[in-house]
Amino acid sequence: MNALRNKVLLIGNLGQDPEVVVLESGSKMARFSVATNETYKNGKGEKVTDTQWHQVVAWGKTADIVESYLVKGKEVAVEGKLIHRSYKTPEGERKFTTEVRCNELLMFGK
Repeated sequence: MNALRNKVLLIGNLGQDPEVVVLESGSKMARFSVATNETYKNGKGEKVTDTQWHQVVAWGKTADIVESYLVKGKEVAVEGKLIHRSYKTPEGERKFTTEVRCNELLMFGK
């Protein structure tokens, strides 16, 4: 059951080209957003599409793959876990964010 704790599985499309950064330590990080869509009918019987945006971060060899093959619009499956963190802006304001730390990546299409 531990394998199911804090596990995220998403299939969606990239909203923009990935941002790739090499840190001072030499580690590579890729950051990208994935949109997932859910379609349903509302109370009036109208078809509604709800789009959710997910921030994804990949490290190391996975970041290399992201950098080489992913572009805006590409459909991908992402497996990872949720990470909650906070940071301070240059103005000193504290911000909170939630992102998916990608452990595995599957690319669809050509």
